[in-house]
Amino acid sequence: MAADLEIVEVPLENRRLVERFIRVPWYVNREHAPSERWVPPLLMDRRDYLNPKKNPFWDHADGAFWIARRGGKDIGRVAAVHDRDFVEFHHEKTGYLGMFECANDPEAARALLERARAWLRGMKLEKAIGPLELSTNYISGALVDGFERDPGINMPYNPPYYDELLTTCGYEPGLVKARDLYQWEIDATKPAPARITRIAERIRERKKITIRTMDFKRWDQEVLSCLEIYNDAWEKNWGFVPLSDKEFLHIAKDLKMVLHPSLAIMAEVEGKPVAFVLTILNVNPALKKINGRLFPTGVFRLVWDLKVRNVVDSGRLILLGIKAPYRGQGIDTLMFVETLKAAHELGFKTGEIGWTLEDNRLVNRAIEAMGGYKVATYRVYEMTV
Repeated sequence: MAADLEIVEVPLENRRLVERFIRVPWYVNREHAPSERWVPPLLMDRRDYLNPKKNPFWDHADGAFWIARRGGKDIGRVAAVHDRDFVEFHHEKTGYLGMFECANDPEAARALLERARAWLRGMKLEKAIGPLELSTNYISGALVDGFERDPGINMPYNPPYYDELLTTCGYEPGLVKARDLYQWEIDATKPAPARITRIAERIRERKKITIRTMDFKRWDQEVLSCLEIYNDAWEKNWGFVPLSDKEFLHIAKDLKMVLHPSLAIMAEVEGKPVAFVLTILNVNPALKKINGRLFPTGVFRLVWDLKVRNVVDSGRLILLGIKAPYRGQGIDTLMFVETLKAAHELGFKTGEIGWTLEDNRLVNRAIEAMGGYKVATYRVYEMTV
């Protein structure tokens, strides 16, 4: 390792180092590889992510964090995460590579990955997947296709060199593709195709399905109904980790801030929830302008853009879950149709769907049948530790 490259460990108790860790993406995306596409995360939000007293993810996980520093600048970062829930659920000794950001510097990337690998090995783990923000329940993957468009809300954006950097930085054994995640787009100015709408109506009538929006006055109860469906619906999916009540309520609290009531839809059979779909407002155009800072003036600019200028003209379908006994019966099509109808009534120009797993052919085909088309690919890698 060159003498001018320094790898700094970041204890979460050290607020100064944590702040440096959080700000590495600003160097990568604003100075090293400037891009107008990148959307700065909220600094306050990132601080809470890394605060075990505020984020229930850390109730079942441990982590270690490092910064790469060269030439007086923090040029990279990585986290190594041991999620005990993942290990217990999958019965495999796998950890995460989290929050990876790096300049196009193979030596720095290699040094960061080596630190993460050594720590994960010390935790008796045998494999790692990433980059993940914390787990697959959070922001996942590195963008490998779709650099010409702005990312949707809560989707990553990184320089185009990341794929080559991660796979060819000289690290042995290297990172290889584990799964690709797809992001889709659909024209929200048009209703669903007539044939699909007729199919959805037949499904609703034949299965005696009631469609309703979530009751925000009973928020916690509604959220926990969604959690029951989510953990049932996703448990066979690659990378899935079941969420606890506490963690899901914590995530939902943040989602509620960008969730329009008409885009929180539930399907019931005989009064019992069997499916749900959540679509969040794409507030990224407003977030770009405040550069991660809500205070002292960012919050007013954000409110102005969202409430007065009404810059939101798109949303992202972030979660769709159907209980196992009701899958394969077309309920996913019904939920897509209802979501598109609500988005159309809100005046959306486009809608995003995803991410979806590349091998989830059933859902991917349903999206295509609705007129959706793939606009971005995110890659999750794996390596032996």
